[in-house]
Amino acid sequence: MRVMRAAATYWAMVFALGFVLGTVRVLWVIPRVGLLPATLIELPVMLGASWLASGWLVRRFGLARRDEALGVGVLAFALLMAAECAVGVGLMGKTVSEWLTGLAEPHALLGLASQVAFALMPWWRVRR
Repeated sequence: MRVMRAAATYWAMVFALGFVLGTVRVLWVIPRVGLLPATLIELPVMLGASWLASGWLVRRFGLARRDEALGVGVLAFALLMAAECAVGVGLMGKTVSEWLTGLAEPHALLGLASQVAFALMPWWRVRR
């Protein structure tokens, strides 16, 4: 249960920031610089936030074992992907198939790579 609460907390913290930054990116940054550069601008902020959140999470939930921390990351990643899909379907009017196909685009691949890093960060923080 502690792992599930930690995963939900980690996901909520990072997803909330990502939702706000994603809105800014879509409405103001992409029209000015383009899709790929806008993604490259957002990624370091999200990775930094994930690093800080995962450090807090490890301390707050007392995660000391690597397998536990990896479980938190994997569950948070699953929540993140489900939320991303829900946003794509619910707010952008895509089908699930269109959303999945969109993950192969260069900007989405960068985002996916950073989401995998997000999933691994609690494990990295416990390893230290």
